[in-house]
Amino acid sequence: MESTPNNEVEIVRLFFEVGKSMKRILRKSFGCDGLTIPQGMVMNTLMRSGEMKISEISSVLHLSNSTISGIIDRLEKQQLVIRTRSEQDRRIVYVKAGPHFIDLHRKSYRKTENDLQKVLSKATSEDMQKISEGLVALKKTLDQNCT
Repeated sequence: MESTPNNEVEIVRLFFEVGKSMKRILRKSFGCDGLTIPQGMVMNTLMRSGEMKISEISSVLHLSNSTISGIIDRLEKQQLVIRTRSEQDRRIVYVKAGPHFIDLHRKSYRKTENDLQKVLSKATSEDMQKISEGLVALKKTLDQNCT
């Protein structure tokens, strides 16, 4: 399909519509724990990677250090994360999931995964193949223009 301004506008519009739909699904899952989507992303990153520096979380999620720091502030107030300073260099702050969140995570992660699988299971195998191919092509195009 040849790229035209109308195609490009439609792709951008669809991209945002898909994003809204995904947010609705994820909010239902994360809503049980009172987490926003960015907070959930940070917590899932910490659960997968363990203790991390704020800059490492920023790098993984492609968000600024200040954005991650603000998210961590709110999570710390909810006692979901624990911050510790490096003993070798006091400027370095490490963050890890707190015990309270670890319990919540076990429950909500499975629920989120199940909710997304239920939604996607309604698609035909042909549609799933098209979705996968389209997302791979979109990611490749975006990655080529982000470097």
